[in-house]
Amino acid sequence: MRHPRFPGATARPARTLRKAASGALATALAAALLAGCGGGEGDSDGTVTLDYFSLAWQKESIQANKALVARWNKTHEKIKVRYVQGQWDTVHDQLLTSFEGGEAPDIIHDDASDLTDFAYGGYLADLRSYLPEKSRTRIPQASWNSVTMNGGGVYGVPFLQEPKVIVANKKLLERSGVRIPTAAHPWTWDEFEKVSRKLTHGKGRGGQPARYGAVWTMKEPVKQSVNLSLSTGGSIFTKKRTDDGTKNAVRFDARDSAVSRLINRQVNKDHTAPRSGLGMAGSDALPGFFAGRYAMVPLNFSFRQQVQQQAPDGFEWTVLPMPRGEGRGHNAQGVVPQTLSVAQDSAHKQAAADFISYLTRPDHMAELAKGDWILPTGKEALKDPAINRRKDGWRAGVAIARTLRPSPTLGVRGYAEWSDKVATPAFQRYYNADTGLDSLSDSLVDDGNLILNRYQR
Repeated sequence: MRHPRFPGATARPARTLRKAASGALATALAAALLAGCGGGEGDSDGTVTLDYFSLAWQKESIQANKALVARWNKTHEKIKVRYVQGQWDTVHDQLLTSFEGGEAPDIIHDDASDLTDFAYGGYLADLRSYLPEKSRTRIPQASWNSVTMNGGGVYGVPFLQEPKVIVANKKLLERSGVRIPTAAHPWTWDEFEKVSRKLTHGKGRGGQPARYGAVWTMKEPVKQSVNLSLSTGGSIFTKKRTDDGTKNAVRFDARDSAVSRLINRQVNKDHTAPRSGLGMAGSDALPGFFAGRYAMVPLNFSFRQQVQQQAPDGFEWTVLPMPRGEGRGHNAQGVVPQTLSVAQDSAHKQAAADFISYLTRPDHMAELAKGDWILPTGKEALKDPAINRRKDGWRAGVAIARTLRPSPTLGVRGYAEWSDKVATPAFQRYYNADTGLDSLSDSLVDDGNLILNRYQR
């Protein structure tokens, strides 16, 4: 996919999961996407053909996936894999239609945020009895926690992950004389605010700064607000005990709201971040970053590819870890891993799980991560030399991998509705200074718990 603002750049498509779509549209999308999928066809000679539904979208990532499929097929006489290209933008509706129509692919590439509905709906196989021990031990337990739900079932293999990092103008940072943070010693959020003030400079149109210390791209504010809350000891989603058992609940106290309050403060009080950034996606901030209008941009890790491709000659940039809170254990952020699952209706679950184990071998996992410009979850894959090179900030990403935790949103039934109907508009109003913290909290907590409770009856 080519981003319209940058003809030569690749840009990760925005996910629009669970948005309302007409039955006719969803059916048409599924028919186009899953043409040929029938869930593990068998040939007269006993050969089984499995459908692998892949969401790889970058050229390098598609090439890596297809190369691994070809290698598998060359070395497996009786189990063949057919590559089926999907797309992120409409994956939920497409998969739901294929599940309900009995035409689901055997092997499904998705992300952990999409597994909750499918796992509780009975559409995905519990992989515990199909995965070998070596496949389980390659990946840390923290990542497995992101796909474990519905009574302890494991509904996917978490194989890729994408943290948020700060991409900074290296020359401006060095000239400022500030301490350069590392994964071992990141900035605190308080330091980040001070650095942002120091890097904010001059006056432009309307009396606004000619250069802002930072820019927050908050077109989709919910995941950032929730996942970064871990860095101050928050989570926003918690568990509470009730007479009916333990239930998910929304909380928004001082530790949960600390980063949200900082963003609001930078935009509306200190003016170290522009209000215009609130409506931007990550790609939208890059022209201003290259022009020196913003010194630092918090971005998803994969955006390094766009920066590398589009940076003007002589522009020097660096990758820094996100800041942390002051408290013990606050050096963390939430992530939503990409996953590989098996359809419950697949007639060849063990063969499908064997192919997933093949894709998630350390060397193969590293290949897939490199193609997507993100990190593998596997401990051995993270040691791959190509993943650890200094160039383009790869080593900086590997260094923060140990701080990554499953997003608090994962496994929460009703999260998607809360995000779309309540949290997105509430955060947007707050960051734009159209409402205060109390109003934001009331919306997130009161309206949110009404939604969550409806899913937990």
